[in-house]
Amino acid sequence: MRIDDIGEEAFLDYRKWDIGDIIGLKGFVFKTRRGETSIHAKVLVLLSKSLLPLPEKWHGLKDQDLRYRQRYVDLIVNPQVKDAFLKRSQIISEIRNYLNNLSFLEVETPILHNMAGGANARPFITHHNTLDISMVLRIALELHLKRLIVGGFERVYELGRVFRNEGMDTRHNPEFTMLELYQAYTDYIGMMNLTEDLIRTVAKKVLGKTIITYGDVEIDFEKPFARLSMADAVKNACGVDFYTVTSEEDAKSLAKQHHIQFESHHKKGDILNLFFEKYVEENLIQPTFIMNHPVEISPLAKRMPSNPDYTERFELFIVGREIANAFSELNDPIDQRGRFEAQAAKKAKGDAEANDVDEDFLNALEYGMPPTGGLGIGVDRLIMLLTDSASIRDVLLFPTMKPEIK
Repeated sequence: MRIDDIGEEAFLDYRKWDIGDIIGLKGFVFKTRRGETSIHAKVLVLLSKSLLPLPEKWHGLKDQDLRYRQRYVDLIVNPQVKDAFLKRSQIISEIRNYLNNLSFLEVETPILHNMAGGANARPFITHHNTLDISMVLRIALELHLKRLIVGGFERVYELGRVFRNEGMDTRHNPEFTMLELYQAYTDYIGMMNLTEDLIRTVAKKVLGKTIITYGDVEIDFEKPFARLSMADAVKNACGVDFYTVTSEEDAKSLAKQHHIQFESHHKKGDILNLFFEKYVEENLIQPTFIMNHPVEISPLAKRMPSNPDYTERFELFIVGREIANAFSELNDPIDQRGRFEAQAAKKAKGDAEANDVDEDFLNALEYGMPPTGGLGIGVDRLIMLLTDSASIRDVLLFPTMKPEIK
């Protein structure tokens, strides 16, 4: 850039500009003697003035929350942050491509619900002024998607936000992105195979590899994922065999012996899950399917014919975190009503995460739902894995933050 080309007035203005100012120029492209591609400016104008200076060492700031609060600055000064969100977009696109290639239909279902359902979680409550009724933000996508299976759509999925009024930590944000899909005439084994292939395919497409590093751990997506029942996993970890536990009282006695806290309304299956959370979950580093959950914690899953106390359900764990949850969908309206009523009884005893009886969903089941496999994947947690991100806030452009006190 030379004063003779842009004029003295523009040159003097240029000398007053700051880092962060947005400028426009006209000129021509050329290469320097060292071979660097450059622009020879003929016209130079200020398009937007920056009134605040950019930080020189953004990640040196002690207040980590400032990066999340002012993501716009974080994106300007940290190319790695921008790259993570470009990968997020690519991952979601590849999930869609994978499912579309399998003839799944992407649909949109309501965010405002009359009652919470499809998961055990506290909902956000709101009010519809025109109808003068209380409503909740959805905590899952499940029940509306299964209504579509009843209606004749045999392969459906939705990628959308769900909302849970719960705690916040490195793995939880009150609003997050879920993938849920449902396929008629398959079961949880079919969903297991699909889940494994989907994750492996997305890793190949986005990262170009199936062996990745998360923190200081190498994760291998190429090998077949391990498969283990929840009861066997607990037995291997602490020696307690829940297949031989015959009563709720025996389960609670074992919990006391192992210093596991439980609630008065907890059943045998709830206690097994508490054992799993204490002794097993955080040690599942490589991709592992934990299968056959107890019926008490699986109100929407089909019972195992060989052992009706357990269900055809799995959760996928990687680096000690739940990534996916799936099951052979319960399509017996009589059994489903009993499960809903058991959940309602839990809610009446103080379990704020238990479900109500959804009469409209039961009505749909009474028209007949084919055997169906269903899958839910926490998209943000999958993105954390594939971008080596320590916190869910690192993969959400604008995570939920407590307002600053001025």
